[in-house]
Amino acid sequence: MEQILIVEDDIDLNQGLCRALKSEKRQVIPCLNLKTAREQLLCGNVSLVLLDINLPDGSGLDFLKELKKADSVRPVILLTANDTDIDIVTGLEQGADDYITKPFSLSVLRARVNTQLRKNVVPVNARFFQIDRFVFDFDQMQFSSNRVAIELSKTEQKLLRLLVENQGSAMSRGDLIDRIWTDGSEYVDENALSVTIKRLRDKLGAQDYIQTVYGIGYTWRKKHE
Repeated sequence: MEQILIVEDDIDLNQGLCRALKSEKRQVIPCLNLKTAREQLLCGNVSLVLLDINLPDGSGLDFLKELKKADSVRPVILLTANDTDIDIVTGLEQGADDYITKPFSLSVLRARVNTQLRKNVVPVNARFFQIDRFVFDFDQMQFSSNRVAIELSKTEQKLLRLLVENQGSAMSRGDLIDRIWTDGSEYVDENALSVTIKRLRDKLGAQDYIQTVYGIGYTWRKKHE
């Protein structure tokens, strides 16, 4: 599910933005100051930040630099009453993905938010997966959770790829064993799969994602959208 962080100190406007942008597939998190915004970001999973510049506890432009330093890919849209050409150029040059001046049309705002979110959609057939706090790049063999790199063995990589490529579908133990241990061994103890599943869960901290389907095998839980 997409998460939008709204950092705006005008309570009425903040509530209006939440109503305008919230949907069944999208969660909106309101923040009235930078302190609350920083706390929310520690929880991870934020897809886009809608950010005012003039805030009670600091500058939105300074916070923009923090955001881009931490995650250059996550889009940030500045939403502000500062509407001179110099203000707009400054915001964009400091890393904003878009700049919207007040007053504004809610329909235009929604369209521009949707445009930014679409830029981060990964093709279905890609070997790169971004799932909540996880990033899995099977081409580069780079894996991370909350932007912390994680080392995986070849066997763990094979298992992870099978699970994420089939999100939401239960894969049988027999099928996983046949597709992971392909070195010609006549017999592989099923306990080897259980041990690999446990190691993968522990390394990723993915106990809530890699789930046991009793009597069948395992699945990577697909979130309801």
